[in-house]
Amino acid sequence: QVQLVESGGGLVQSGGSLRLSCAASGSIDSIGDMGWYRQAPGKRRELVATITSDDRTNYADSMKGRFTISRDNFKSTVYLQMNSLKPEDTAVYYCSSEAILVGSMEVRVYWGQGTQVTVSS
Repeated sequence: QVQLVESGGGLVQSGGSLRLSCAASGSIDSIGDMGWYRQAPGKRRELVATITSDDRTNYADSMKGRFTISRDNFKSTVYLQMNSLKPEDTAVYYCSSEAILVGSMEVRVYWGQGTQVTVSS
């Protein structure tokens, strides 16, 4: 199995910054695309950003220019630097990762437990 552990969430004032981290561990043979999603109360989970194993990135339009996704393949960790935060960014942020387990040929997607980000006005 793969465990994804997120950290870095919290309470911040509007205009502030936070950096989220998500570390993957387990019997992992390789990791593919990694990403961040978020879910606000009463809303569907939405894409924030994704990054491929060779560092190609994709962002939701509302995050472009404010959020930066990056990864450290040696540490099996994905990061999300969030700047100029707004109250509407308040949500639970989830990381995801494609991974192949040792001894398997199957690519599966794994999810973290989520970390709360609250932006006060």
